Parts: sequence; C-alpha cells; structure tokens
Amino acid sequence: MTRDDLFNTNATIVATLTAACAQHCPEAMICIISNPVNSTIPITAEVFKKHGVYNPDKIFGVTTLDIVRANTFVAELKGLDPARVNVPVIGGHAGKTIIPVISQCTPKVDFPQDQLTTLTGRIQEAGTEVVKAKAGAGSATLSMAYAGARFVFSLLDAMNGKEGVVECSFVKSQETDCPYFSTPLLLGKKGIEKNLGIGKISPFEEKMIAEAIPELKASIKKGEEFVKSMK
Repeated sequence: MTRDDLFNTNATIVATLTAACAQHCPEAMICIISNPVNSTIPITAEVFKKHGVYNPDKIFGVTTLDIVRANTFVAELKGLDPARVNVPVIGGHAGKTIIPVISQCTPKVDFPQDQLTTLTGRIQEAGTEVVKAKAGAGSATLSMAYAGARFVFSLLDAMNGKEGVVECSFVKSQETDCPYFSTPLLLGKKGIEKNLGIGKISPFEEKMIAEAIPELKASIKKGEEFVKSMK
C-alpha cells in the first residue's frame, strides 16, 4: 500500500475513534501510531477542536520506530549496544520527512559523508526494506509493537511522576513554520511538559529539514481538510 492508500483507509478509522475519545475520555493521552502519522495527528487535533476539548499537550504521533531503527543501525555500524545508543529523530514519519539527528547521537559517533548519506537513507526507508524482506506479504509488525510499547511506557512513567523522561514525538509545534513537527519532548504528568526543540544541528541536517517542510505541510493540510469535509 502507498501512504495515500493508508490515508484512505485509516483517516476515517482515526477520525471515528478519536471522536469517541473526545466525547468519552477528553482528558486522556492520545497516542496515534496509525499511518500516515503526518496526517493522522492533524486529523486527531481537528476532531478534538470540533468537540471543544483540544489540548495539544496530550496528543502524540508515535514516531518511536524511527528512533529504534536509527539506534539499531548506528549501533551495528559502530559495534555498540543498541540499548545504549540514542539518536533523536525529528521532522515527520514518512520518507524524507524522517530526519535522524546523528550529530546529536549519544554516545557521540562520526561517519564520513557518503556513509552518513547511506545510513540516513536506510533509516528513512527501513519500512520499505521490511516490506521487501517479507516479499510484500506484510510490513513491520514486531518492531512497530515494540516502538508503541516503548513510547506508552515512557508516557506512563512520566504520568506517574518519574522525572527526566524524554521521547521524540510528532506534535503541535512552534519549532519550525510547520504547525506539527517531531522533536524531543520532556514528558510529565499532564503530557508535554516542555518541547526541547531541535537544538544544534549540522548543515546536512538543516538541509534535510528544509527539504522536508513542503511535504510535511502538504500531509498536514490533507489531514485538516479531511476533517473539514466530514459530515
């Protein structure tokens, strides 16, 4: 399926489920992992606005799979334990909108530019890699479940008072001129405690952001228009 196919299937499902949430549990933390996340988060926000219960600090697009993949691929190349590698991944959750910020990786790692370009492309297209490996019979399921669980456990920890919990997520944002953007977030009892922003990045990463913004804006608009056109 293309992301357009996914949109046609998932947009209605997400709108229906989030409308039920807006009516029956408006204070809940809403974590959306259904693709295309770049459109389903704007759909969720617009549905909550329609019901007059919108709180941008409680609506999360789960992009954790991109971080898990980035950590894994960097660890493989450097002979590190992936559980101890942390690469922030910002932007969105599709193709070139996925921007791994390898310059901010902990522990610090360096790659020559050609290897960095290949690695970035692999992180961005890892979903396609899985589909090809399964010969079109499915897509990423186990890694997606793991990523969803990791994000939700982090959010639950923060809601239960644990301090210093940081995860990247696609949320309402003022970090760029895109109305939604993924960056590292400090999570707290009420959802987003603080948006930690983009931070210091390399010229290569700056260029990726500039190239991602038009595509991100189009996906966001598509989600917003979908809710406007709903009966």
